[in-house]
Amino acid sequence: MAHELFLENGQAAMMYAGDVPWHGLGQKLNNPATSVEAIKAARLDWEVTKVPIYLKDGKKYREAKGTFAVARSDQSHPTPLGIVGASYEPLQNRAAFVWFDDIVGQGAAIYHTAGVLGSGERVWILAKLPGEIRVKGEDVSEKFLLLSNSHDGKSSVQVKFTPIRVVCQNTLTMAFSSGPTLKISHTSSLERRLEVAKINLGIITDRFQKIGNEFQQLAEIQVTKSRLTEYLSAVFPMPADETDVRARKRVEAARQKSCELSESGWGNGAEKVRGTLWAAYNGVTQFVDYRTTKQDPSQHLDSIWFGSGYLTKARAFNVALSKVAGWKN
Repeated sequence: MAHELFLENGQAAMMYAGDVPWHGLGQKLNNPATSVEAIKAARLDWEVTKVPIYLKDGKKYREAKGTFAVARSDQSHPTPLGIVGASYEPLQNRAAFVWFDDIVGQGAAIYHTAGVLGSGERVWILAKLPGEIRVKGEDVSEKFLLLSNSHDGKSSVQVKFTPIRVVCQNTLTMAFSSGPTLKISHTSSLERRLEVAKINLGIITDRFQKIGNEFQQLAEIQVTKSRLTEYLSAVFPMPADETDVRARKRVEAARQKSCELSESGWGNGAEKVRGTLWAAYNGVTQFVDYRTTKQDPSQHLDSIWFGSGYLTKARAFNVALSKVAGWKN
């Protein structure tokens, strides 16, 4: 899929609330938005439709039975976003917001960012839930849900648990492997399955409680130099091809910078955080979220939420949890 933010009349199709994010993109709103405000500001006020595909057969055209292109209905000459089958059912952008509204309350100002990647192949919504996770002292993470919806037929509707560390805005996106997966495929039962998912969102409350406990466990574990080396070696493994010098250097650089950030990173010098596994984990997340990269800012955003950056942070979290039992003493 395409990775850049969609541009409409030279403006990025994205909104954000509050401070300018590190990528500096999108329309700024002074406060978190309601769904109506977010849809308009993020330029998400459009729908997709399934369009028949016709194949050239000599001098005539015949319809490709059971195969459709997904296209935006707001464009007179739309570029197909993807090719899908007859059973594919799109989740319209407004329906995704309604899903959140039904959880938190219609008219609630909870939306912090939303936007469009590519020409509309993927859209996302980041919504804040009530409450916070207090790890140690003043080290607090706020509770967010990140909903990702594709219009290209390549992935399901996904909801990720995404605590955000207040002190530095690190996105501590949780791996699905460490908790319940909320994925809903684009089939004829999509709306019904969304309703079931909504009913099951007691999972979210329980999961955030568990995440808070896990963060606190990490903050109880002291990390020596040898332990930090062991941890970062597992998070950033060397490439299988030992002759790939450039790849080995990238791994070494990632380990070194994450090591430095485990000590000097935002919030990691606090009395109850310094020298802990929690600080080591946050060193990795700060490295992933804020590292200097040649990527376009929107590509980097895509990476840390959905791509290789997300996978690295998920691995860092799972590795950290795996060390807790053995490092308690």
